[in-house]
Amino acid sequence: MGEDNTNSSVLRGVGLALLGFAVFSLHDALIKSVNDVPVFQVAFFVVLFSFVPFTLFLAVDGTRRSLRPRLPVLVALRCLFSVVGMLCVFHAFGNLPLAEVYSLLFAAPILITLLAIPILGERIHVIRWFAILLGMSGVLIVLRPGDTSLSIHHLAGLGAATCVACTAVVTRLIGSREHSVTLIIYPMLTNVIVTGVATAFVYVPLPGDLLLRLCGVGLLSVIGQTLTILAYRSTEAQFIAPMQYSQMLWALLYGALIFHETVDRTVLLGSAVIVCSGLLFIWRELVASVQKPVLRTRNLRLGAGPQARSDEADRKEQSGMAGDDASVDTVAGTASTEAGTTPSSRH
Repeated sequence: MGEDNTNSSVLRGVGLALLGFAVFSLHDALIKSVNDVPVFQVAFFVVLFSFVPFTLFLAVDGTRRSLRPRLPVLVALRCLFSVVGMLCVFHAFGNLPLAEVYSLLFAAPILITLLAIPILGERIHVIRWFAILLGMSGVLIVLRPGDTSLSIHHLAGLGAATCVACTAVVTRLIGSREHSVTLIIYPMLTNVIVTGVATAFVYVPLPGDLLLRLCGVGLLSVIGQTLTILAYRSTEAQFIAPMQYSQMLWALLYGALIFHETVDRTVLLGSAVIVCSGLLFIWRELVASVQKPVLRTRNLRLGAGPQARSDEADRKEQSGMAGDDASVDTVAGTASTEAGTTPSSRH
C-alpha cells in the first residue's frame, strides 16, 4: 500500500512538473510573439500583471508580518540579478529561436557550480568537472565561434543564464534567514519600478491584442510557478528537476508551428550535449552533494512572476520550526517557485 502511494505521488509530481514547464514554454512563446515593442515596456506590463494579483492577495490576507529585510545587501543583489536577467531573457526570446535561447539558459548549472566554488565553498570532484566541460562544449557548439558572429542576442541569452546562476547562489547565501514574502515581493517591486521608469521614456501605444498577450504572459508565469512548486511538494526533487528539460521539446514544437523556425543540426547537437550535462549535474548533486546549489533553486526559471523562498525555509516548516513562515504557505504555494529558476529556467 505504501509503495502504491509513493508511486502515485511520483506520478502526480512528474505530471504537475511537465504541465508547469509546458505552461512556461507557452509563456515564453507569447513573449516572442510580441513584436516591435521595447523590452522595458514588455517587461513592465508582464510583471505588472503578475504583481497585481499577488499584492491584492497580501492586502486581503490578515496575517501580520514584517517586510523589512534582515539581509538588505543580499536581497538587493537578488533584486538586481532578477531585473537584469528578466530583461536579458525577454530580449533573447524576442530575437533568437526558442530552442537556441533554451540551450543558452540550460548552461546555468555550469555557472552555478563554478560560482559555488569560491562563494559557497563547494568542492568540485571529477564527475562535476566532467559535467562542466561537457556543458561548456555544448555551449560552444551552439554558438559556433569562428563560424558565425556572436550577436548581442546571444550575449543576452548568456547574460540571462549568468543572472540565473547569480540569483541561485545569492538565494543559497540568504538561506532561511529571510521571510518568504520578503523574497517574493522585493524582486517584483524592483522590476515594476525599474521597468516602469524606463517605459516612460520608450513607451509605444499597445493595441488591445498585444496588451491581452502580455496579460496572458503574467498569468501564465503565476500558473507555471504554482504548478512547479506543487510538483516539488508532491514528490522528491530527483523526479522533478529533470523535467525542466522538457521545455526544449515545446520550444521546437512552438518554434516550428507558430514562428516557422528551423533549428539546424548543430544547435540540436549542442542542445543535446547541454541537456546531458545538466542531467549529470542533477544526478551528481542528488547522490553525493552536501549543499546542492542547483536543486535548491527549484528550477532554472527567471521570469516575471514571484519567486519562492529557499529550500531551507521549506524544510524548517516541514519540521515544525518555521514559525510565522507557515502563515505564508498559501502565498508561496499559489504564486511561487525559484526561477529560476532556474527559472527558470525564466529563466
